[in-house]
Amino acid sequence: MRMGIVVVTSQDEDNAKRYVEALGNHAKTRLISPRDVSSPARTLMEGAGGLLLTGDWDIDPSLYGESVDDEAGLKLAKELDQLELGVLRYALEQDIPVLALCRGMQLLNVALGGKLIQDIAGHRSVPTEDGLDPARHQIYVAPGSKLAATLGLGGFFRVNSVHHQGLREAQKAPRLLASAYSVEDGIIEGLESPDHRWVLGVQCRPERQDEVPTAFANLFYVLERRAEAQDISDQQRSESW
Repeated sequence: MRMGIVVVTSQDEDNAKRYVEALGNHAKTRLISPRDVSSPARTLMEGAGGLLLTGDWDIDPSLYGESVDDEAGLKLAKELDQLELGVLRYALEQDIPVLALCRGMQLLNVALGGKLIQDIAGHRSVPTEDGLDPARHQIYVAPGSKLAATLGLGGFFRVNSVHHQGLREAQKAPRLLASAYSVEDGIIEGLESPDHRWVLGVQCRPERQDEVPTAFANLFYVLERRAEAQDISDQQRSESW
């Protein structure tokens, strides 16, 4: 069986490990990191049928026209920003399936002209005696959205939350639709593009599979299946030429 490559972006291999594991052993992945920043996006995405943007570091506010808030406690990775913006814009231009998680969803919003709230309360991990425990809250996924179709249903879900940047409607890129919200404070928890076949972002961290409902595993399953279908479609177009 032909299998499409899923390009996984990450600051390093350790951070990427859980995402690759969530995709499963049957998925064919290619990890790219800031060491690849000088390579053209077309080269990095060659043969790719899908793109997975991962979570972790914060996004440089200069990318959406703001200065760093010294009180926000940002952890920046500018080369990762540059790398991911390049491959994301290429994927959007080529209508390649994209799954954007946590930081990835924020980057999707910035790439299409949106902004971010540099620091929000109640969404980051909570310090404990044993380390850090993710916050947990309830979100509402809009029925009829592509996110709901991917999960298998819409409605209320209790998910993890390990971020401190985010966005509300005022910061949302005009070309994106909000597909999920935090019930407590209205922070957008899901974004999708109506201009593309399958471009989804979620603010939670579904790769931490024991912290989210089982339906969220469908995000990885559907990305892999769509990457495979994209690969077959690309080959058919190539053969027709």
